[in-house]
Amino acid sequence: MLEPEKQLEIVKRGAVEIIIEKDLLQKLEISCKESRPLKVKAGFDPTAPDIHLGHTVLLEKMRQFQELGHEVIFLIGDFTGMIGDPTGRSETRKPLTREDVLKNADTYKEQIFKILEPEKTKVVFNSEWLAKMNVMDIVRLGSMQTVARMLEREDFKKRFETQQDITILEFYYPLFQAYDSVYLKADVELGGTDQKFNILMGRTLQRKFGVEEQAVVLMPLLEGLDGVNKMSKSLGNYIGITETSKEMFGKLMSIGDALMLRYYELLSHISLEELGELKDGIKKGSVHPKTAKENLAMEIVERYRGREAALKTKEEFEHIFKDKGLPDDILSVELEWEGDEMWIPKIMKLSDLVPSTGEAMRIIKQGGLKIDDKKFDNPEAKLRKGSYLFKVGKRKFLRVVSK
Repeated sequence: MLEPEKQLEIVKRGAVEIIIEKDLLQKLEISCKESRPLKVKAGFDPTAPDIHLGHTVLLEKMRQFQELGHEVIFLIGDFTGMIGDPTGRSETRKPLTREDVLKNADTYKEQIFKILEPEKTKVVFNSEWLAKMNVMDIVRLGSMQTVARMLEREDFKKRFETQQDITILEFYYPLFQAYDSVYLKADVELGGTDQKFNILMGRTLQRKFGVEEQAVVLMPLLEGLDGVNKMSKSLGNYIGITETSKEMFGKLMSIGDALMLRYYELLSHISLEELGELKDGIKKGSVHPKTAKENLAMEIVERYRGREAALKTKEEFEHIFKDKGLPDDILSVELEWEGDEMWIPKIMKLSDLVPSTGEAMRIIKQGGLKIDDKKFDNPEAKLRKGSYLFKVGKRKFLRVVSK
């Protein structure tokens, strides 16, 4: 094992807050002295089947602990997932069915091992202990926290003040999550900053149950492609780890320089020393940001799609953007024209280039559409029957042929 101070330096990379840092250092010192790995836990409610890069921030921190020789526990909240995490919600979340939870959990397990080492990862389901609780166990758990303390949570507080429903079940969510740490005797819990209340509740319950309190490492919510809002499917600013290599590479090449360094810090496997050299090189001008961005895109695509796919994608990207070429695998669709001419936004919607004509009009107005390499900026334009090569933005190509 590395010396405790060096381990702490690695753990602090990208972290927003460590509670309490001196306690974590002490745990690391005891771990080294006794050659006993720490139990590092991170919980995931299987509420969505697909993981994007924002989700992988925690997984990358788990990987770091794993490489430092500690025991990583990937907790799938199949029990708590059926309640629904109220964090950040302005209304009661609709509970998932058991079938939904298990289906999503299987997808999670399939995807996490692109980052974590399967043989070194302990995957557990919290239904293993929570589903076995009897009524008195649950009553005892509820007695360990006050309503006043629960209402300190910002989301609960707002809903209470606006007289929106808060179910008793939702109050139990942070208690159940906290009990996970009691049962597992976690030394460290990882989570996003939005989970701070729930994770600190784990420390509280551990203390009340006579278990040594866990240290907490809070990670940031990764900004999406816009560089402002957190990465989210609903906002469309995400990079999914199951996307094609072309989509992943292109999206990563589209981010700004500041966001690129943020992604390097939170997602890249380069060392702290290499990261420092990269930042210094960009600042001094010895490293071109575009080169750094290409290297990042290569690393991420290779991680999820393999070395061969990454090299091929980079080559095609350079062919398209440097040599003004076209991709080798342009899809083609046939559409039934409405008369001799059809409105371009409608063509784009019917061919699945965009989800709506409104989105098509927005893209056209912003100059994001080319047809046969000619820019179109008139959202009212129409096309006669024929064969056309559509290019939306920098990466999306489609040949549309009238029937």
